[in-house]
Amino acid sequence: MKTNNYPEDPKLTSGRHISYWTDTENPAKENPLKENLETEVVIVGGGISGLSVAYCLIQSGKKVVLVEDGFIGSGETGRTTAHLVTALDNRYYDLEKIVGEEKTKLIAESHQVAIDFVEDTIKKEKIDCGFERVNGYLFLHPSDKPESIQKELEAAVRAGIEMKEVDETPGLLQNKKGLCFLNQAQLHPLKYLNGLCKVIEQKGGKIYTGTHASKINQEGIITSEGYAIKAKHVVVATNSPVNDLFTLFSKQYAYRTYVIGALVKKNLLPKALWWDTGDFNINAKIPPYHYVRVHPYNDQYDLLISGGEDHPNANTNKSKVKEEDRYKLVEEWTRSNFPMEEIIYQWSGQVMEPMDGIAFIGRNPFDHDNVYIITGDSGNGMTHCSFAGLLISDLINGKENKWEKLYSPSRFTLNKSAPVFKQMMNEFISYTKQFPNFKSAEILSSIKNGEGKIVDMLEQKFGVYRDETGLLNIVTAECAHLKCTLAWNSDELSWDCGCHGSRFTYQGKVINGPANSNLHAYSEKGVLIEA
Repeated sequence: MKTNNYPEDPKLTSGRHISYWTDTENPAKENPLKENLETEVVIVGGGISGLSVAYCLIQSGKKVVLVEDGFIGSGETGRTTAHLVTALDNRYYDLEKIVGEEKTKLIAESHQVAIDFVEDTIKKEKIDCGFERVNGYLFLHPSDKPESIQKELEAAVRAGIEMKEVDETPGLLQNKKGLCFLNQAQLHPLKYLNGLCKVIEQKGGKIYTGTHASKINQEGIITSEGYAIKAKHVVVATNSPVNDLFTLFSKQYAYRTYVIGALVKKNLLPKALWWDTGDFNINAKIPPYHYVRVHPYNDQYDLLISGGEDHPNANTNKSKVKEEDRYKLVEEWTRSNFPMEEIIYQWSGQVMEPMDGIAFIGRNPFDHDNVYIITGDSGNGMTHCSFAGLLISDLINGKENKWEKLYSPSRFTLNKSAPVFKQMMNEFISYTKQFPNFKSAEILSSIKNGEGKIVDMLEQKFGVYRDETGLLNIVTAECAHLKCTLAWNSDELSWDCGCHGSRFTYQGKVINGPANSNLHAYSEKGVLIEA
């Protein structure tokens, strides 16, 4: 398996494991900001949402500057499986219950618009990123009720989705009925982003990597190096907003998801996307599902990319399956459904799940009207974030957009999405109860090489990881966002927050928002290394 030079260089990708995308597309040379600037729009975040917004604004004639603290796509875009779909993370029959039939039609239409936008952009700008239109197949998980397939067919058709029922799902080892969603799509996400970067810069946009926005407000940003970018509009496109302490985090919850990449004989499987309907035994309100696609690899093999086994971030209490053991579960499920050979990649990612299943795209609540956010991908980040480019561009340009209210971050649908909200609160409570009181230096001596623990010392909690050389790496165990106690992720070797989704390397460097600053790090002798 490919691993990163971690944590010394978290700029390449936000985890220890290297995804297939990161391994097969070199990032552009690092280009940190070294001067003060003034522009019309400053965008924070160099993933698919930030670059989609930048591209659309450049097309409309706006002056744009984008900053990214790592490399382009080093966040969740580089750790996705890159499905572009109208087959959503949430069932259409559930969306109808929450927002009604008319708004569900708008949701379906927006995802179709997003796929068309990506395809049109790739053709117009001649971006070589392996974009293909493929069919997608939804089939029943054993824990789900058979009638759910029929319910989804009827609701999706009402929403205007082009689809059909099939008696046999292509590619599966066992014959299973399912639904075929027509004209879905897939691509190589980092090749697509690099293509967008070239176009944006050719048309006058400026992109700075290795540039951390440490302060963000309605006037612009200030970097950790002290450089300022003044702007008329500010867009925060960081997966989870790093400029908002409170507002969004009662409306969404972070989940961790796991991916394997396995060899399969060339052309043995059709080019398609697959999903099961989710394991209701694990979580009946937000059932974790499996998602699969095929990508060209070499002359002999394709790469079967399969993911799933989601759980609340930093919280594996319910199933008691540790993070590093989740890949085995993905493998077992995949082998039972698809032909596959050697596994050559594994990586994990993070999904922000809004309680009503709809992304938050628009003006930041309780902020100035010129500050915008994009978050709540709900497992459909490729389409949500592509569509965000169109919506945010319209808002900044003062154009009417029929999806503005639907995706508004200010909305609150607790009355209709209460069961999911209750589930999220239960997971939050479960997370906060999992920490024992480890005390004294005796615990430090018991920490094995490659192991991390929370330890109480000097009336304060610390995160302690002993690396493979035996060196102790000590950080404060309170998240830099809202001081929730962090939990050790033994798979990605990171300290993760189960309250709102922040993540840090074992040396304390922030790699996922909403936290926007590092943890205090100490030497074995208790000397402060970095604040």
